[in-house]
Amino acid sequence: MKLNDALEACGIIAILRGVAPGEVVAVAQTLYDQGIRIVEVPLNSPDPFTSISMLAKSFDGKMVVGAGTVLSEADVNLLKEHGGAISVSPDCNPATIVRAIALGIEPLPGVFTPTEAFAAIRAGSSHLKLFPAEAASPLTIKAWKAVLPKHVQVHAVGGVTPENMKEWLSAGASGFGIGSALYKQGKPLAEIAESAHNLVSAWKRAKGK
Repeated sequence: MKLNDALEACGIIAILRGVAPGEVVAVAQTLYDQGIRIVEVPLNSPDPFTSISMLAKSFDGKMVVGAGTVLSEADVNLLKEHGGAISVSPDCNPATIVRAIALGIEPLPGVFTPTEAFAAIRAGSSHLKLFPAEAASPLTIKAWKAVLPKHVQVHAVGGVTPENMKEWLSAGASGFGIGSALYKQGKPLAEIAESAHNLVSAWKRAKGK
């Protein structure tokens, strides 16, 4: 499954910060059952590349799997070795963007200003992560979309809820990274399923699906 296809199905990227290999497949299956098609395992989680490898194999062709908190070209190399398809970063590092593209991985660099956004685009990225979105607003994306190339998609990460999702989408957001509202260490699967259901339902309502 390609990133754009997964985003069309559901524009929510589940951020599984702190997830451990022993639980990661069950957590991802719970999210998949509720309609989520993209997951990232931040690299400051326990044994993250083992989790990424397990997900890539278990959900091959069904989910887009990648890493978050990718900070270096070495991280990107390991991501490729373990089957990851997307490289999500908190910052805009042209070197990691270029390396990801060279390895056939889709980069999602973190940006907060137009300067960072265009630096990422010049490095080859067609997806941008507005982070932290709660420190910005939907108006930020609306203003950016007036000047960004038409093919570039902007995803809001931080502070997105079922209640404000429609406002972000109306402003031009293409998707959302959702972390602690979906998954936290120790959160029961039933509660993860409920959170995912509420977020996916809000996405569908906002998109008129």
